Amino acid sequence: MLIRLNAAQPYALGLFRFVIGLIFAIHGASSLFGVFNGRDTEVGAWPGWYAALIQLVCGTFVALGLGTRIAAFLASGSMAYAYFVVHQPEALTPVENGGETSAIFCWAFLLLVFTGPGALALDRLFKERNTQAPADETRREQSPAVSV
Repeated sequence: MLIRLNAAQPYALGLFRFVIGLIFAIHGASSLFGVFNGRDTEVGAWPGWYAALIQLVCGTFVALGLGTRIAAFLASGSMAYAYFVVHQPEALTPVENGGETSAIFCWAFLLLVFTGPGALALDRLFKERNTQAPADETRREQSPAVSV
């Protein structure tokens, strides 16, 4: 049983990454554009508009698995800021201050910083393309430098 679970781990992590990134991006889009029953945030308003922009961009990057660790680091930091600056002054615990979503996003993205994107990420696709040497170069490396 554990062998099967361990084999599925990269795919479960990839699904986790995709879902968390997608939800985060939708949250940002709802604040920026008023879609999904959201409300428009005034362009340039601090911190709401910038937070929504970070949510949309970083959420999209995380969902696609592109620059996952960096995007997740920025997303985690923005959610830590949201929790400690916006929510925590209201009350001590997330349940009391309405900061549950910020806290969960913060820790979920921090986890992705350390685990990486998992399976089915664009990062891995680009990495595989860059590590494959063209056939001509491989033949040149294997052939002797001096021909007889």
